Amino acid sequence: MRYIVVGAGAVGGTIGGRLFQAGHDVLLVARGPHHDAIRRDGLRLTTPHSTQALGIPVTRDPVPLRDGDVLVLAVKSQDTVAALDPWPSHVPVVCAQNGVANERMALRRFERVYGMCVWLPALHLEAGVVVAYGAPKSGLLQLGRYPHGADELSERIAGDLSASSFVGVAVPDVMRWKYAKLLGNLGNAYEALCGRGPGHEPVMERVRAEGRAVLDAAGIAYASPEEERARRGEEVEALPVDGVERGGGSSWQSLARSRGSIETDYLNGEIVLLGRELGVPTPANEVLRRETGRLARERLSPGSMSPDELAALIEAESRRTPAG
Repeated sequence: MRYIVVGAGAVGGTIGGRLFQAGHDVLLVARGPHHDAIRRDGLRLTTPHSTQALGIPVTRDPVPLRDGDVLVLAVKSQDTVAALDPWPSHVPVVCAQNGVANERMALRRFERVYGMCVWLPALHLEAGVVVAYGAPKSGLLQLGRYPHGADELSERIAGDLSASSFVGVAVPDVMRWKYAKLLGNLGNAYEALCGRGPGHEPVMERVRAEGRAVLDAAGIAYASPEEERARRGEEVEALPVDGVERGGGSSWQSLARSRGSIETDYLNGEIVLLGRELGVPTPANEVLRRETGRLARERLSPGSMSPDELAALIEAESRRTPAG
């Protein structure tokens, strides 16, 4: 089986790099300077214990498929449709992405779609370089058939991941885990806007309370924080890497790289969308969605807003938003 990893950033680069190190057939799909650096020097994968330049094959464009190929989609949600568009619809697709909208987008064209709930602390800011902080395992990767179920392919992929420095688990209820991860990812926008300093607790308590209220109103099941901690256990901890500043999560990295876009429409925006459909107010998530989008479009740096400024915007939005 060949793993074609579409999007070789922090998540895709770590998954592809670890599978390659374990002897699996891997092809990375990357673009721009990142593609050029990998093609010239290999993918430099740094972990708490080593740095290796991996000579993984890389391409910009789709390649002819072989029997047994699997697409591992690791781009941001706003890039999903464009990233999948060139590929034939008979190939299985694994959505190794934050958010809960990608699987449904993929299922419009692809018959076999798998969700993957990714807990993988990693960083990609420099072309050709990915830093993976997880140890002793690089990440917890739970996957299953979308919309539900586990089959032979998901079991095989989970086994390959488990033999490649991950905790790989095939689960029949992958979306329940992905909705729990969505609640956690609601904090990505705050980190992108205000950084990691003190004072985040009141805003984040409100943001996640809105998220839970919306999911409960929609009757959407999600795993508990206790379940998440128990599943991760002590096998995946984020450890420091010598010579590398930790930085922030995926949304923080999008601003740091001045990408011009950010995936919070599919994180906080997912809560806003459901809230509008159900008549549940979500002012805090709307402000985080709106302001991260503005910073991305204006190519402003992460941490450009103070916690007080953000709190004032949320209060103003709360007064404007009618009660459900």
